[in-house]
Amino acid sequence: MAITLPIDAEANALLQRNPLALLIGMTLDQQIPFEKAFSSPYELVRRLGHEPTAQELADFDPEALTVIFATPPALHRFPKANAKRVQEVCQLLVDKYDGDAARLWGEAKTGQELFKRISEVPGFGKQKTQILIALLGKRYEVRPKGWREAAGDYGPDRTYKSVADIVDEPSLLKVRAYKKEMKAAAKAAKE
Repeated sequence: MAITLPIDAEANALLQRNPLALLIGMTLDQQIPFEKAFSSPYELVRRLGHEPTAQELADFDPEALTVIFATPPALHRFPKANAKRVQEVCQLLVDKYDGDAARLWGEAKTGQELFKRISEVPGFGKQKTQILIALLGKRYEVRPKGWREAAGDYGPDRTYKSVADIVDEPSLLKVRAYKKEMKAAAKAAKE
């Protein structure tokens, strides 16, 4: 079962067929709602008029890409920083994987190798790396030996801690409730 978020059907279809779109959505999944992060790759395609390649985005004029990201409604709350980040991610894909996002995860033989590869992606710390591993394993059947362990707390089924467990509106609400709980706990710990 691939990702199915409560977003536009075409945006979901793009995430299912285009590994680069999925990686861009995951890259953008910070400081904005899930729906916005994972629908923005589709909006980028609409603005460009075609599905871009990693090479095209890596080579794109940075100022022009920032304009595309910033045009209302902006693709992210911080369009300039995220246009730059997407370019960095695409450059890594070009440099290490011939521009093929699917190779980033598809060639990993173990969960440990998968973790190492994904953690090299610009902007992907431990948590984001684990979430993407869980998403790939649960929704895209990318399951090298040890993938659940590499995904950490996000690996078990139905944990409702991240986008990896969102398949419909009820599961989205459970993930939102978990995140709200975590924010409240973090705030209380600071007081």
